[in-house]
Amino acid sequence: MRFSEWRGRSPHKESMTPKVIAVIQPVLAALGAEPDPPCWMAWGDDPGIRYMMLAPTVVGLIELHVRVNVPQEGPRVSGKLVRWNRVQVGELAIEMASGHRLLTFQVESQVLKGADDDADAIAGFALELFAAIDGRVLVAPPSPRRSASTRGKTTAKRETTAKRETTAKRAPALRQLPAPRER
Repeated sequence: MRFSEWRGRSPHKESMTPKVIAVIQPVLAALGAEPDPPCWMAWGDDPGIRYMMLAPTVVGLIELHVRVNVPQEGPRVSGKLVRWNRVQVGELAIEMASGHRLLTFQVESQVLKGADDDADAIAGFALELFAAIDGRVLVAPPSPRRSASTRGKTTAKRETTAKRETTAKRAPALRQLPAPRER
């Protein structure tokens, strides 16, 4: 998800006010992020007071700690850039129960967990981090979740088509094999 998309998903109205965003954007730019970077917000227990933002860049992972309202000062942001060879990530774990996906991922001591649509968003962010750590560019994000009725029909049709294509491709090759020699 992009930074601009998180503005509408804030769990507390004061977390993403124009004053707070005006403090976040220069810090992101100073640490090498693009103007609207892909990122993840770890809202924590009280997002009206503080939260954490993780944003991948070409050279590393930006980690911002945002204090929404410091008395007599206003919003405050502290940040650091962690080089990719120093970024600590855990495994991407998923569990399926009663038709719901539960996902967990750990990055820089933050445990990201969610279900269904949140799980898809976390998985996309985790795959983006894995690609960046490996020096690759994530070309295509994971496909969106389909309904159960559509998914079954499409998958069965795709498997049948794939079997026909594979058989058709193999058949000429099998006919061209030379006969085994006798000793």
